[in-house]
Amino acid sequence: MRLRRNLANRSCIVGAVLLGLLPAGSALADYAYVTNQSSSDLSVIDLDRMVEVERVPVPGAPAGIAVAPKLGAVFTVSPDSKVLRRYGMPVGKPLAERTLDGGPIGVAVDERRGRVFVSDWYNARVWVLAADDLSTSQMLSTGSAPAGLALSPDGQWLATADRDANQVSIFDAQTLELRHRVTVGQRPFGITFSPDGRLFSADVGSNTVTAVDPVNGQVLGHVATRERPYAVAFAGGRGFVTNQYDDSVSVFEAQSLAAIATIDTGEYPEGIDTTADGRRIVVANWFSNSVMVIDPVSLEIVGEISTGDGPRAFGRFLSAAPMPSPGLAEQTGAPALRP
Repeated sequence: MRLRRNLANRSCIVGAVLLGLLPAGSALADYAYVTNQSSSDLSVIDLDRMVEVERVPVPGAPAGIAVAPKLGAVFTVSPDSKVLRRYGMPVGKPLAERTLDGGPIGVAVDERRGRVFVSDWYNARVWVLAADDLSTSQMLSTGSAPAGLALSPDGQWLATADRDANQVSIFDAQTLELRHRVTVGQRPFGITFSPDGRLFSADVGSNTVTAVDPVNGQVLGHVATRERPYAVAFAGGRGFVTNQYDDSVSVFEAQSLAAIATIDTGEYPEGIDTTADGRRIVVANWFSNSVMVIDPVSLEIVGEISTGDGPRAFGRFLSAAPMPSPGLAEQTGAPALRP
C-alpha cells in the first residue's frame, strides 16, 4: 500500500495558515527545532499554527539536535566546526558552547541526571558532559563510527548506533557500564527506543530496521524498508521510518513488525520525531527545505512548513513549550531572520 500526498489539500492547509484562518493554538504549543545544515541555522516552528516563528544562526553546519524541555534547553552539534551548543527556550544566543576534538555528530540528553551525550564519529567513543556548562565527565567506548544516540523512556538505557561496526552498543544509563554490543543490519545510523522500551536501529546499508531487547541484548526481528532508512519514530502503536533515497516514510506495526504502508514525503527525508501527545509525526526533508506533518492514524500529510536550507533534525527535535511572546528576538538577542 502506498499513500500519495494530496497536493491540493496541502496547498489549502498552507494557504489557510498564511491567511490566519487556522487557530493560533493554546498557551502551550508543540515546537520543532530543526537544524539546517546547509544554511547553518536553526528553524523554530510552531506546529499548532504550522509556521516558522524564528530562525537562529548556528555556525558550522549543524546536524545533531536534542531538546530537553525539563531543563529548558536545546542542544545542537555542528560537525564542521565541531561545536556543541546549549540554547535556552525560547532560543536566543547560546548559553554555553564547547569545541569537541574529534567528529561530533549525534547528541542525546539525560534530563534526570543532567548529562549530555555526544557521539564521536572518528574515534569510536561518546562524550559524557554536564548539561549546564558542557564540561566532560567521562568517555565511553563504542564500535566504529557511532552516529545516533538514544535514551530509553524509563531512563535505564543509553544506546548508540555504531555504523561501521554494524552494531548497537547498549549502556546502563546510571552507571554508564557497557551491557551489550548487538549485531544489527548493515550501517545503522538513526536509533530510537519505542514507548515500551525496545530499541530500534535504522540500517541504511541493508534497508532494514532492527528491533532489539536492551535487557538481554537479543535481536527481536527486522522490518524491511525502502531505500536508505535514516531514522525511526513511534506513534499510535506504529513505527515510522524515513527513507532518504525513496522520498518516503515506511510505516510498520510496532508489535508484530508487519509492514502497513508507505507515505510519500518531500525530497531526501531525514530527521523524524513524534509530538509529546503522539498525535503528530514530523519529518524533515533535506532537499525540499521543509518539514511535513503526518497524522499517524489516517497516515495523511496534514501540513508542510518551510525551513532553512538543508534541514537535518538528527535526533529528538520536538518539544511542547510555552509559545513565545511578541518581540522574542529583542528579548533573547536572536535575529528574526525569515525565509
